[in-house]
Amino acid sequence: MAAAPSESPDAAGAGPSALSIYKAARRIKRRESTLYNALRSVADDATFVAEIAALWPALPLVANLRCGLWYAPPRALAATCYFKSTDGHAGNWAFSTARLNLHLALLAGERGGCIIVDSTRRGKRFPDSMSKTIPIWCCVLNRAIERHRLQTINRGSGVDLDMSAAVPNREAGKTFGASNWDNSVHLPVWVLDTERNAIEGRIEEWTTQFESCGADIHSLALSLQKPLRPLWISQKTCIWLNEVPELESWDFTPIILVSASASGAIATQRMTSEFSWHYIPGAGDDEESWARGLTPTLFWKHSYDLLDGGPDLCNQLVADIVEKDRVYRAHRGEHSPQITAKPFKCTSHDGPFSNGDHTSIMQPMHSDPPTITATDKQNSIDGHILFWIGTSNIAVASTLQVGDALAEVDCILNCDSTSNLPSTSSENSYLELPIVGSKDDRFSLMKNLPKAVSFANRNLIAGKKLLICCQNGEDISICVALAIITRLFNCDGCFDHGNLFVKRDVTKLEMRKRLVSVCKYAVNARPSRGNLKQVYGFLCNEKEQFSCLT
Repeated sequence: MAAAPSESPDAAGAGPSALSIYKAARRIKRRESTLYNALRSVADDATFVAEIAALWPALPLVANLRCGLWYAPPRALAATCYFKSTDGHAGNWAFSTARLNLHLALLAGERGGCIIVDSTRRGKRFPDSMSKTIPIWCCVLNRAIERHRLQTINRGSGVDLDMSAAVPNREAGKTFGASNWDNSVHLPVWVLDTERNAIEGRIEEWTTQFESCGADIHSLALSLQKPLRPLWISQKTCIWLNEVPELESWDFTPIILVSASASGAIATQRMTSEFSWHYIPGAGDDEESWARGLTPTLFWKHSYDLLDGGPDLCNQLVADIVEKDRVYRAHRGEHSPQITAKPFKCTSHDGPFSNGDHTSIMQPMHSDPPTITATDKQNSIDGHILFWIGTSNIAVASTLQVGDALAEVDCILNCDSTSNLPSTSSENSYLELPIVGSKDDRFSLMKNLPKAVSFANRNLIAGKKLLICCQNGEDISICVALAIITRLFNCDGCFDHGNLFVKRDVTKLEMRKRLVSVCKYAVNARPSRGNLKQVYGFLCNEKEQFSCLT
């Protein structure tokens, strides 16, 4: 009788040889993409960003949300901006009126330029937000300013286009007037000619779109005496330190784009005095997948402890920091979600990060929060911020940030489905709506907007100050405020109980203008397309109901 063939480990799929190349590569990648490696990589790249910022100390450092926040301590950042890489993807180029970033242009005009930090994981030297989105933005603003100045001249309004009193350098306004204004598209050399030509062909369309959205171009023309122009700096850029040009020597307002991470495709193993670690380009990107509840602010506050603790202690240290911060917020009535982190299968290489204020993470967090300056209050994640929308008596904020600022308002519209704000007011002055994002429920916002508008109308009639808040203060609260202002306010921003809304048609252009007016004051606004669609749908439904009644 022939012997039955024995089952080898390979046949059973249990032996080492059963591991496919794909699974082996995934396992190696997972072992390398630990929390400690990510934090070490961020700290290493942050050193490069600090060196570039030191070359032009007069220029403000700005983080492009969200990745850019990881590459500098909060105290080093003058502001944040929001340029999406998807607006620069090939064939999908766009100039977004929902993300105008006009505060950045005004800041650059006031300070003579700015430095924007961001990073990318994709083996490129620069993310598409820096390669194309920001250059498109610069060109559109330049052309709109040039048109505005020429129109002012043609109208003979008598406005002083020199505007030399608005800038320190009197000669700058004279030299760089409308006749010498550079309105061309400046793209990096690695952008293909076909793509460059396609972008240039759409600049006029985007400029017209920008002009029609209701943006305050006159303020931009007053602030910017030289046209905006992007410059690109990465870790491969060669800079002669004895030949760094002075800002005054440039005939443009520089927008210096710093890509923080090294772009080498080959993985590198690096060493410190105590630990070896694997470098991850663009480690700050997609923080939900690796940060385990750690935020850039918490990271920089505890960076010495995290990085000095080494790979083996990193996960536990981060868990302790996040939990103590949660308890600290909960004791003060602030939003404090419980973080549930899925443990990594590989536990041999996990750790922290460096640079920043040294604070022992083994001590209870009983100390007072750090002092927040005026600049920090406009941009800090942990500051108590209310963004008042003009003179509308409406403010927007994050439930993470409001804190003691609740005393400044009379009524609260809480759109955070995960947080209950402390309130001693009557039920007529507090409304909680469990609104979730469009990715979780495509109609959640639309279903709750009628209650939100009714609540706002009732309190605004009584002359009360209304706070609209959501978890991050950037999306749902902005969209609710947009719906209320479009529904109850006229074009001049005056509360009219919705009289103008009844008389006029609802158009996307009108809603876009209202959104621009909201974002002018709430500079952190980042409304999602799905939620904006729900606002438009709600307004159209309201209009249909009025049409049926008449």
